[in-house]
Amino acid sequence: MKDLLRLRTSLTEEIEKILNDQIKMEADASAMYLAMSSWCDRNGFDFSAGYFKKQSDEEREHMLRLFKFVSDMGGRAVSPDVTGVQVEFDTFRSVFEQALQQEIAVTQSFNRIADTCMKAKDYVTFSFLQWFLKEQIEEEYVARRALELFEIIGEEGTGQYEIDKRVPKIKYEDTYED
Repeated sequence: MKDLLRLRTSLTEEIEKILNDQIKMEADASAMYLAMSSWCDRNGFDFSAGYFKKQSDEEREHMLRLFKFVSDMGGRAVSPDVTGVQVEFDTFRSVFEQALQQEIAVTQSFNRIADTCMKAKDYVTFSFLQWFLKEQIEEEYVARRALELFEIIGEEGTGQYEIDKRVPKIKYEDTYED
């Protein structure tokens, strides 16, 4: 029966598993960003709260995009459990440090999936992943620039207020795109 079901999909078991792992990673990231939004809101960083809420929505969209691909390919997409979400953070800065670490981990995960697809000669999935790999350039750029504001502006006096105001304005411009 298992082999018969495998015939319904061109995804190998290994590729299906790592895509479902990525679905979970995106769900976890969405929950983490929502928790960061809540923390920022509770601590008076209204602009950053909105920024992290938007990030949470984007991660959920990424999860759904992956989920649909697995389903469309005849695979078994798994709706993940999300538990143990961190809700407290030490400082305003630590929220952004953790956000950057998360984005780097997501990039590394997509790179591993792409590598696995190339080795398995699964060019359809590899092609599908290109959107995510490109998206990670923007995600890391914005997270890195947000964290750099702490060094450029400083946190003394009204520094945190200025950082909070500037975070949602950070934009990635791919100047090499048409």
